[in-house]
Amino acid sequence: MSPEYRKRIVVVGHGMVGHRFVQAAIERGLTETHDIVVLGEEPRPAYDRVALTSWFEVGDRALSFLPEGAYDDPRVTLRLSSEVVAISPRHRIVTLADGEDLHYDELILATGAAPFVPPVPGRELGNVFVYRTIDDLDAIRKAAKRAKTGAVIGGGLLGLEAANALHQLGLETHVVELAPRLMAVQVDDVGGRTLTRHIEKLGITAHTGAMTEAILDTDGKGKVGALALKDRNPLDVDIVVFSAGIRPRDALARAADLAVAERGGILVDEQCRTLSDDHVWAIGECAAPGGTMYGLVAPGYAMAEVAVDALVHRTAGSASEAAFTGADMSTKLKLLGVDVASFGDAHGTTPDSLELVFHDAVAGIYKKLVVSEGDDGSYRLLGGVLVGDASAYGILRPMVSSGLALPENPEELILPASTGGGASNIELPDEAQVCSCNDVTKGQIKAAVDHGCETAGDVTRATKAGATCGSCKVQVKKIVEDYFAAQGRTVDRSLCEHFAGGGNGRSAMTRAELFDVVLIHGYRTFDEIVAAHGTGRGCDICKPTVASILASQLNGHVLAAENRTLQDTNDFALANLQRNGTYSVVPRIPGGEITPDKLIVIGEVARDFGLYTKITGGQRIDLFGARLEQLPAIWRRLVDAGMESGHAYGKSLRTVKSCVGSTWCRYGVQDSVGLAIMLELRYRGLRSPHKLKGGVSGCARECAEARGKDFGVIATEKGWNLYVGGNGGAVPAHAQLLAGDLSTAELVRYLDRYLMYYIRTGDRLQRTSTWIDALDGGLDRVREVVVDDALGLGTELEAAMAQHVDSYFDEWAATLEDPDKLRRFVSFVNAADTPDPAISFGAVRDQIVPVDADGVVNLGSAIAVGAPR
Repeated sequence: MSPEYRKRIVVVGHGMVGHRFVQAAIERGLTETHDIVVLGEEPRPAYDRVALTSWFEVGDRALSFLPEGAYDDPRVTLRLSSEVVAISPRHRIVTLADGEDLHYDELILATGAAPFVPPVPGRELGNVFVYRTIDDLDAIRKAAKRAKTGAVIGGGLLGLEAANALHQLGLETHVVELAPRLMAVQVDDVGGRTLTRHIEKLGITAHTGAMTEAILDTDGKGKVGALALKDRNPLDVDIVVFSAGIRPRDALARAADLAVAERGGILVDEQCRTLSDDHVWAIGECAAPGGTMYGLVAPGYAMAEVAVDALVHRTAGSASEAAFTGADMSTKLKLLGVDVASFGDAHGTTPDSLELVFHDAVAGIYKKLVVSEGDDGSYRLLGGVLVGDASAYGILRPMVSSGLALPENPEELILPASTGGGASNIELPDEAQVCSCNDVTKGQIKAAVDHGCETAGDVTRATKAGATCGSCKVQVKKIVEDYFAAQGRTVDRSLCEHFAGGGNGRSAMTRAELFDVVLIHGYRTFDEIVAAHGTGRGCDICKPTVASILASQLNGHVLAAENRTLQDTNDFALANLQRNGTYSVVPRIPGGEITPDKLIVIGEVARDFGLYTKITGGQRIDLFGARLEQLPAIWRRLVDAGMESGHAYGKSLRTVKSCVGSTWCRYGVQDSVGLAIMLELRYRGLRSPHKLKGGVSGCARECAEARGKDFGVIATEKGWNLYVGGNGGAVPAHAQLLAGDLSTAELVRYLDRYLMYYIRTGDRLQRTSTWIDALDGGLDRVREVVVDDALGLGTELEAAMAQHVDSYFDEWAATLEDPDKLRRFVSFVNAADTPDPAISFGAVRDQIVPVDADGVVNLGSAIAVGAPR
């Protein structure tokens, strides 16, 4: 063997676990000695199957773990649409469907599991699906366009997720479950009944204890027409989805004579090596450590880490101490909007165990703890079930593994907080596992803080705690905050040094606190505010922030004499400053709709003033290259034509993007353009902690990309779904569903509250996505305030928005009528008519572009159109 020879690891399967193996291999340095070839059967890289239902709303890219389609490490090769049809452990070769043979030194089988389809007559008919991949969901979505009713066979975790998918597609939905309750593995009878009541309130019908006898073709067209149930009336359905469990995909191993478990799954040892071959490994749902197949992602991740550790030690000639000896099968998720959690010995199978139960049938809350009594008389937590309120899960689940003694009255752990109960005061030991998906302990979270993490978000990025299913995020945040408090540390969240407190009894103040004092005391100028609550003369942080707060509350002109010196460069000129000292002009085009006459005016202005024109992603037209002294003349032409400022220069609403909706599109179900125009005109000029963008899509195809906006609206057959907290930019975020099937009046009411709540409590330069993450309770807290009006602020927030709407005026129209404000639009104070000689332009593609000091056009890496390829 030549000294240049590099060993090769072949990974068969690029699902969540296969991807985790590659990540861990790169992180542990395994690619220093090995090349890795990953063979993915699907046409897309690994994606988040845990959040599969959200694909309807967010699309492929948001779910993808590898949106660019390749790993950064060049020693890892990802090959998609590559089906492996055979493996030969004797020759260390895998054979692909196209006949190619690929040699390996180590083989990782991460083939996952396949949906189980019971032998029900009629399962081969059209419009019968399984629920496992994005392609499955795409097929279901296409069929749903011509369907009214759907049924899911299976009422477990995946079955209820599938039911949620059909429900989101607007179908009347039935769930058929053979067991006497939904989620029979995770919850008990009372928990199952509580869950059933919740989902039936949403219009989903549950048929428990029901056996499917056949799928019927009622009209002879080869498609589903009805579902026959034993001893019950048949269900008229157009779509059937099987979600009755999964089976390990172990066919490759069986064909290669590798040992498999009696009920399926490749038998492996504690290092995840197959029992039949030291150079073949199996991880995830296709593996059966100790003869058991684990159907959750967290055990698969643990197996991937163990296998990598074993390979690293094998390469180094040492023994690995990592071992997979079992897994925590605890589960917490939100099914159809209902919190459900199950952990530990949820069914009380441990001998002599005791059950503590709290059940509020009216509120739809059921909590059960399974405990055991020790020799010392103290109680230990063995497991539990939570339905309707799973807020204590983050504390209760780690108590099972830690063996922590329960308080003297353990029932207090599940009693409502209003009665003095709750688990929030329990102190977990450092060895308690907080994140089961990524095996992160409380001690590791504290260590991350010691190494410089300042927020829960920092900890998540450093440790991955909360990065997979997200169920432990609240607990991670609490641990970080409690650790800071225990050390006597505080994170300085004051706006700046001028509002940092420390003198004359003044307290440090955040932007949100400043907003409140301005609201309470009625301050109208920066001087009044700094005199009462700050020190010094202010800076380029606090001055624009206070200017924004005053504009939000008073809606005065940003160039009014008392506040004009507070504005930053862009607000100061009512335009965006560009790299060569010129400015951009952006008239508002609500919803992207514009008349030919206004288009002609924009074109004439661009031609007459020699401006560069660009259509933006926000569905409006930007005009670049305007000199400061030209801005009033340009805007006079635009205002006279009926246009107004697009506020591209301000931390305020920018645009509300729309598709053409039901007016023109054959797929549209609502008038998205009309709603977008109405919302943009309602919220125009609204000053906020950061820029705001909206979008309205007329159907689930989502052509307006509403899920990438601070607020997004997607039409349904019944009304509108409202999503919040999305953004593009350097750290993109996808908006999350706040409320569904809203009337237009409900939508506007919730949006009014949401935007004003953000404006009141958001931090400086904080986008809505990070604002929501920073709130205690996150999106649930926003929903409590905005939808449930838990704080009783609804009327106040709506009134604040009404005041903004009623007092709106166009800043540029007002400026053109004020000689004092117009005097500032000159390049030289002592030579008002003299243009800045340092500004000059070149030409590219028949338009002006800036040039540098030497008169050279600097395009960086821009592409010259028409250049030879």
